[in-house]
Amino acid sequence: MSDVSLMKTIGRFVQHHRLQQNRAQGEVAKSAGISRSTLSLMERGEKTNLNSLIQVLRVLDLLHVMDVFRIENEISPIEYAKLQKNKRQRASGKVEDPNPNDDLGW
Repeated sequence: MSDVSLMKTIGRFVQHHRLQQNRAQGEVAKSAGISRSTLSLMERGEKTNLNSLIQVLRVLDLLHVMDVFRIENEISPIEYAKLQKNKRQRASGKVEDPNPNDDLGW
C-alpha cells in the first residue's frame, strides 16, 4: 500500500467515524484543538501531522486503534523453561528444631 493510499484510508476512517457520531468537522476540530481545515485535509488524505491524528482519534474515542502499536514484553521459550526449572514443585517437610532445649539467654 502506497503512502498516499494509506493516508486516504486513514482519512476515510476518520470521516466515517465522525459522521457515524453525527459530529460536524468544526465541532471535532475545536475539541481536538486543530483547525477545521486541518481536519478537512486529514479526511481527504492530505498530509497532516501525527499529533493532529492522535488528537482527532481521542476526540472521536478511537484511540483503541493505536493498540496495535503497543509492544508487549514477551519471554522467550528458553527463559520460560529456566523460570519453570527454578519454581518450587513441592512443599518441604516440617523442619524440626535441632536443639529444642538450648537456652535463648533470656
